[in-house]
Amino acid sequence: MRATPESRSFRAIAVVALLVCCTVLGLAGTDLVLPAVPGLPQSLGGSIAQAQFVLATFAAGSGVGLLLFGELGSILDHRRMLVVSLVAYGLLSAAAATAGSLELLIALRFLQGVAASCAAVVTPGMVRALFDEQGALRALGALGSIESLAPAIAPIIGVWLLSSYGWPASFWVTAVLALVLSVLVALSKPYIPAVSGKPSRLGYWELLRNPVFQRYALSQGFSLGSLLAFVFAMPTVFVIAFDGDIRQFIVMQLLGISTYIIAANLSSRLVQRFGAEATIYGGSILALLGSIAMLSYGLLGGREPWVIWVLFLPFNMGFGFRGPPGFYRSLQASDGDDARASALVILYVMMITAGATALISPFVANGLWPAALAATLLGALSLLILPLLPTLDDH
Repeated sequence: MRATPESRSFRAIAVVALLVCCTVLGLAGTDLVLPAVPGLPQSLGGSIAQAQFVLATFAAGSGVGLLLFGELGSILDHRRMLVVSLVAYGLLSAAAATAGSLELLIALRFLQGVAASCAAVVTPGMVRALFDEQGALRALGALGSIESLAPAIAPIIGVWLLSSYGWPASFWVTAVLALVLSVLVALSKPYIPAVSGKPSRLGYWELLRNPVFQRYALSQGFSLGSLLAFVFAMPTVFVIAFDGDIRQFIVMQLLGISTYIIAANLSSRLVQRFGAEATIYGGSILALLGSIAMLSYGLLGGREPWVIWVLFLPFNMGFGFRGPPGFYRSLQASDGDDARASALVILYVMMITAGATALISPFVANGLWPAALAATLLGALSLLILPLLPTLDDH
């Protein structure tokens, strides 16, 4: 029986929903665990500084995985890669749930990050192959909006799991979901398009020596890394440094993500009116001003949650404005090598985030200023790179 257009459309939407679940689960590998981080030393031994490495090593592993899967994607079936990575992610999550020491958990988190990164590399190409150009744009827009909700919703679920079942619960949930998704992807293989990457003898080297691509990719990496490094530190700041409640962090995340979504949806209008470069510059400046305000408040000894919530809004709004055109222009500058370009941009984000999180880990219990200082320095680098390298318009 021949499939009707309606049935093909339904299958495409179902496949997109499945791929979205895979991507979101990879992203949730950090956000589900965030609420448990301040209490890990009490449960597993070690220090608060070591507990921050539970976040940093996952980010570092994700960076390595992005490079690995971006390169393997040029020679292997993306569907099979996704299934294998989900199985590995599930098994590693189960192992993390049974870890008897903080050191072992940190090591497993690195491997978890590697496995979790595959979906972010292969999903955009699969989604694009399912639709025509207009449909693909709508689907990718929906994918981005759903992904942006993960950092807001996952910590709320993480708080409930932590309070009800203890710190291993988020890892067990991740393990079960990853294994279930691996089975669903395997069963859906006939309906998922076989996407191949772009074979290249030089691989990433072509992008690394492309100054136009590096301008957008590095600026994007420092900008989002600034935001994530701050967010990664704040559960410990609220709970340990301020002797507060993890719900204060949840409120901050909900406000920040809501602001980001609004700004990101306005970004295309700003680009139409002012141009991509002006939007990227303006958003970078707004985000930097937000982090400077947060640093000033921290240096003055500020610790009121509502003030932090308010100061966090321009930080997110700035990245919401500059994030979409910054990422899109980096893909434009890649000369058609979208998969490697996407992997390299996200790699920059993850490595910058991991490095900053590791560097400030000994100081996060001292208050707001260490996280705000890291965010300010990274935001400044994001802005300073822009005039130093050529733009697409100059190329």
